[in-house]
Amino acid sequence: MKRLAALLALLPLPAAAHHPMGGETPATLWQAIASGIGHPVIGADHLAFLLAAGLLAAMLPLRAGVLAILAFVLGGFAGSLIHLAGIGLGPVEAVVAFTVLAAGVALLWARLPAAALLAGFAVAGLFHGHAFAEAIIGAEEGPLVAYLAALAVTQAAIGLGVMLLARRLAPQWPRLREAAGAGVAVAGGLFVYLALAA
Repeated sequence: MKRLAALLALLPLPAAAHHPMGGETPATLWQAIASGIGHPVIGADHLAFLLAAGLLAAMLPLRAGVLAILAFVLGGFAGSLIHLAGIGLGPVEAVVAFTVLAAGVALLWARLPAAALLAGFAVAGLFHGHAFAEAIIGAEEGPLVAYLAALAVTQAAIGLGVMLLARRLAPQWPRLREAAGAGVAVAGGLFVYLALAA
């Protein structure tokens, strides 16, 4: 556990926005696609949640697991549109950090009903999407659409990929779930602390 905490301390810290384009708003379709692909990966808090979401989805029947990941992606799309419309959702980065902590606890608990996970994924997506939209504020319509599409596809691919991999590792599932839950919960606690201290 100490080694895990030390490793997590070396991860990139959550920031108000994670910018693959060096802080610049994407101006071309290629930049927008690269930014949409990069954002879920370079933000340690967002990536930790996506990995945990895939593992949580693996605990459900296949169809429900797919729906849970899609609920997150669609919630994220709605959150991005809300941000682009100029509507704030409060301390978004703190809530994003809390979703990581909650996902870790859910993995350790392992008794959440499918409906609760679906609702939780949709709400989490709302805040993650709101945070992601910060990088595209002021972009023209073409890059904006390309960014949102690349963002949605990347998140769905990561979440579904982890879910399918976890389902293949079924014999090792209890130990995998517990180890991942502990790691994600520790990371989430670190992210919450950093977000509140900022």
